[in-house]
Formats: sequence, structure tokens, C-alpha cells
Amino acid sequence: MLGVDRRLLQNFAWSLFALVGVLLAAGIVNLISATATYGGGTIGISDEVRRQLVSMGIGGCLMLATLLVDYRHFERLALPFYALCVLLLLATLVIAPVTRGSQSWLMGGRIQPSEFAKLGLVLVLARYLHRNPPGEIRRLRDLIRPGLLAILPVGLIVAQRDLGVALLTLLIASTFLPFVRIPWKSWALVAVLALAGLATLWSFGLEPYQRSRILDVVDPGRDPLASGYQVIQSRIAIGSGGLLGAGWTDGTQTQLRFLPTQHTDFVFSVLAEEWGFLGAGLVLCLYLGLLVWGLFVARNSKDGFGSLLAVGVVGILFWPAALNIAMVLGLAPVIGVPLPLFSYGGSALVSTLVALGFLLNVSMRRYVF
Repeated sequence: MLGVDRRLLQNFAWSLFALVGVLLAAGIVNLISATATYGGGTIGISDEVRRQLVSMGIGGCLMLATLLVDYRHFERLALPFYALCVLLLLATLVIAPVTRGSQSWLMGGRIQPSEFAKLGLVLVLARYLHRNPPGEIRRLRDLIRPGLLAILPVGLIVAQRDLGVALLTLLIASTFLPFVRIPWKSWALVAVLALAGLATLWSFGLEPYQRSRILDVVDPGRDPLASGYQVIQSRIAIGSGGLLGAGWTDGTQTQLRFLPTQHTDFVFSVLAEEWGFLGAGLVLCLYLGLLVWGLFVARNSKDGFGSLLAVGVVGILFWPAALNIAMVLGLAPVIGVPLPLFSYGGSALVSTLVALGFLLNVSMRRYVF
């Protein structure tokens, strides 16, 4: 029978684990209200909540499995896992049906491979940068190989017509860029090329509804009954919450279903309406604590791979949270990015819990070598 090193339990980040548990519990409570069904004057548990709890159980088991393996072994598994994720993205393009304009789901909408591709990308970039320290990267040409590693899954996700997740995956890959030492003059050239690429994308790559979503950021009232509808209703919900909120299951915007995707993309609007500025602010503080803790783990890791892996996990948590909150406030286009640990979605929840398993793994083994 395998023994468990007592030092692992002694160094386990119970506070970080509890923080994740609090966010998960708050997410379930919020989801119950966002999908509430009523019968006989009582609140019923929706199918979405049941499926979310099942996904939470699966994600929790995978998190535990991740903890049992020394994270340094994942460096050897990074390339095979990355290759598996790429194959799943390719399979999605071949066999997945088109659902709501995108081709990104397998097994009848149960698995979204692009969510797990983010994990594979973080692992393989952490592996590459551990073996090629970012502090030694001083030329743009040195970014060609890691750039190709990022472009491959991003390109496949774009081919699935899921530009929101593609952008999110690219931003997660960019989390490592602050550690390289490329001169600012070189980045100016990249900025010019990026602007040219965005202009080309605007002219030839975006569908009319995608252009409308971008224009709605500047003027959400330009099409209040179509492309700007959700943002307008989201702002109304957030504003009506006031300081203390309308109360759980008492938000009018939520319970009257003014937001069609209030259990997924606009789940933060439900939180702000029912719990007010104080409740929403508390949740944001919990997210901030999670991100700061992740950076603390990265700083205190005893090896480069663990440190870079922790930084990648912070990116997996930060970018979707920042984009989602900006989106519901009308500060970013509506691109279908879920709020980690809160929004309904099995693949997103499972992949996030696995990522947090990596973070806990690095934290508990920082003294065990």
C-alpha cells in the first residue's frame, strides 16, 4: 500500500482549498436562483444545477487525482497531453455538429475540447519556458516556437467559429510574455502588425453579428432589441441591485428572465442584482485573493516548471473572469466567456478544477524535494 508523505499534508494549502470551496458554494447558490423553477410556492432544483453538481464531483475527483501525482511528472506528460488536446480539436471539426453558430462540442454537447486545450497549452508552454528560460528570450524570433504552440490550438478553435474562446486561449498564452526580455521597440513592430491583422479581421473575418457586438460596446443603445439587448438588461440588473441587493431569488430581472443567458455568460448580473454591490464586491475580493495566492505559489516554487505552471493557472483564472465581468458591464463585446466556478458549464468547471489542482500541487510540494 502506498504511503503518503506527511509533509504533503502539513504543507497543503487548506486556506486556498477553502477559498475554492467558498466560490463553488456561492456559484451553486447563485445558479439555483438563475435557473429557479417554482412549484407549490417552493423553489425547485433545476436540471442545470444537477448537472453542475455532477460536473463539480467529476472535477473534484480529477483535482484529487492531479494532487496525488508530483507535478514534476506533468512536465514529461505535457507534450502527449497537448497532442491529445489538438487531436480532440481536430475531431471536433470533423464530427461535431454546428450548434448556435459554432462547431465546438462533442458527445452531444457534453464535452468542449477547447476548455481542456487551455490546460494542454499552459502545460506545454510551462515545459518549453522551463527548458528555455524566459529571461533569456531577448529577440522576437525566440518566440517563434512557443508562438506556434499557441497558434495551433487557437487556429483550430477559430476554425470551429468560436472566436471568444480563441481570444481567451490566446490571452492565456500571453500570460507568460511579461517574463521575457524583448525590447519595447520590437513590441512596437508587433503592435503595428496586430493592428493590421485586426483591420483585416474586421473587414473579412467577422460576421455581421460579431461586428455589431463590438460596436455595441461603444453604443449599446444602437440596437436595443437585438445585439445590444443583453448588455442593456445586464446593466439594469446590476444597477437595480443597489448596495445590498434585492435578495436571493427576488431579483426581478433574474426571475422574469430578461437575460436569456443569465445562468452562463451573465451569471454575474444575477449575483449583482440579488446581493448588491457588497455581495458582488465580496465575490470579486475572493477572486482577487485566489489570483494573488496563485502568484504567491509561483514566487515560492522551488523549480522553474512549477513556477511557470502556477503562472499559467493564474492566467486560466484571470482572463475569463476579467473578460466576463467587463462583458456584463458593457465594457467588452459579448463573446461567450464564462465566469470561472460560477457559470453553468461542465467542461469549463472541470478544466478549472483541474487547473486549481495543479496550483495546489505546486503549493504543497514546494518543500518536498
